[in-house]
Amino acid sequence: MELERRIAQGRGDEIADVVLRGGEVLCLVTGDRISGDVAICGDTIVGIGADYDAEKVIDVSGATLVPGFIDTHLHIESSCITPFEFDRCVAPRGVTTAICDPHEIANVAGLPGIRYFLEASDCTLMDIRVNLSSCVPSTHMETAGAQLDMGELVPLMDHPRVIGLAEFMNYPGVIYRDPGCMAKLAAFQGRHIDGHAPLLSGRDLNAYCAAGIRTEHEATTAEEAREKLQKGLRILIREGSVSKDMMALAPLLTPLTAPYMCLCTDDRNPLDIGEHGHLDYMIRSLISAGCDPLAVYRAASLSGAEAFGLKDRGQIAPGKRADIVVLDDLAECRARMVVCGGVVANEAGFSTRRTIDPVARQSVMAPSVTGQDFRYETDADEVPVIGIWPGKILTEHRTANIPDEGGDRRPDASRDLARIAVIERHGVNGNIATGFVQGFGIRHGAIASTVCHDHHNIAVVGMDYDDMALAATRLGQIEGGFVVVRDGQVLAELALPVAGLMSLEPFETVRAALTDLRAAATGLGVTLEEPFLQLAFLCLPVIPHLKITDHGMVDVDKFAVI
Repeated sequence: MELERRIAQGRGDEIADVVLRGGEVLCLVTGDRISGDVAICGDTIVGIGADYDAEKVIDVSGATLVPGFIDTHLHIESSCITPFEFDRCVAPRGVTTAICDPHEIANVAGLPGIRYFLEASDCTLMDIRVNLSSCVPSTHMETAGAQLDMGELVPLMDHPRVIGLAEFMNYPGVIYRDPGCMAKLAAFQGRHIDGHAPLLSGRDLNAYCAAGIRTEHEATTAEEAREKLQKGLRILIREGSVSKDMMALAPLLTPLTAPYMCLCTDDRNPLDIGEHGHLDYMIRSLISAGCDPLAVYRAASLSGAEAFGLKDRGQIAPGKRADIVVLDDLAECRARMVVCGGVVANEAGFSTRRTIDPVARQSVMAPSVTGQDFRYETDADEVPVIGIWPGKILTEHRTANIPDEGGDRRPDASRDLARIAVIERHGVNGNIATGFVQGFGIRHGAIASTVCHDHHNIAVVGMDYDDMALAATRLGQIEGGFVVVRDGQVLAELALPVAGLMSLEPFETVRAALTDLRAAATGLGVTLEEPFLQLAFLCLPVIPHLKITDHGMVDVDKFAVI
């Protein structure tokens, strides 16, 4: 039996399946470097610090071996690729475990979307674990394609790939004891519950933690993160394509705090992964910023394993899952080789995977629109404006005096006041809401997306109403994605036919398309580094301070549609 094989190989009574020879293991508990072979039986490490014979010996001379990295909170859909391509994209960079919340696809397709991720997780080389989406939709102030209540989630609680309940974004619903929120929290008491409570502090934070919530990835300052650590939350340091909190939290990551701090990307696309990296980028950036390397590598693996109850990983030690990153330099963190569950993460390893069919095709069912649908009619000269803070998903609630022009308040490029609109695309009600946003720098045309957190309706920003209408129409024709339009012409696009969120193409193809999209957006005057994901987060009504959904402009602080 497998148990006896592991014991026999660990003792040396039988030859090991695989041995990594010539490197040193970095122990994340004691900080020591351990010489000797690393012996692997199947998917499990069975020996370190000794000499072993093996059927297969892999030379890792001169390298340092560290445990595989754990992304403790992410939405794989935000990478714009399927779980299979995400596996191929980031596993060779050292990510061997991804703890995902599939609430993006769940907001479009409901339970079939979650089941797609659960089934895919049985096929990938990296170990994908799932937290069940807690807020579908995130609030009552948006129209999603599905609605999940406690009764639909409970049957999946004991699935072997499920850890617990995903980020509880409706923090007002928690602290004011909304019955639906209470039912979900009560059902998951004693299990893992992920947090999401931007800027929450004081007694409100006490109340939120008292609900049994145990992690937080929305801390954007060291002061905020410190209070949340003090109140029992594990801090997940986030560095996504839009939300960039790593440098602000770096001073708090020390050998003392590292057991209670982890790393996550939340939302990161293949363009950023290709240009900068994934968790490997975070590791080398934190070390470069002066963080203790041992603390950083603990946060990248062991701390995440402990925080999420994954006792079988986070160390290179006998009995642990064979998730190993082979590095030439700890500070550089560029993987020479990665082992996921005993399998080398290379093209040969990926070629052995089983795949499954995608779900949620033909999901864009938006109403037909014309330029006239993007007018903004109001009796008030002073109108609310979403103010973008680059590198943050927090926004400012601004106002601007905009003159009436024939019953319409028009965008004004000279003041960087662009029209923003959300079009319901799930075939539910056909809502269209319009408003103003400042911070894109756009001067011409329009950009549009069906990646629109978390309801994933169509979001459009532009200066020309007809271009906005063309962009929205084109998204319906390509089953969702990203589009850039100017003067009645589509300049660049990326089709995302899986729920309007994920491409069926290889990640390299998606990366190239994103490069073209960014260049096309820059040609419109857009100054944001990542305009499409920034646009997506302008539609999430659980992130302060001003957002927009298909219901209208939302004052998040008052938790109400204006």
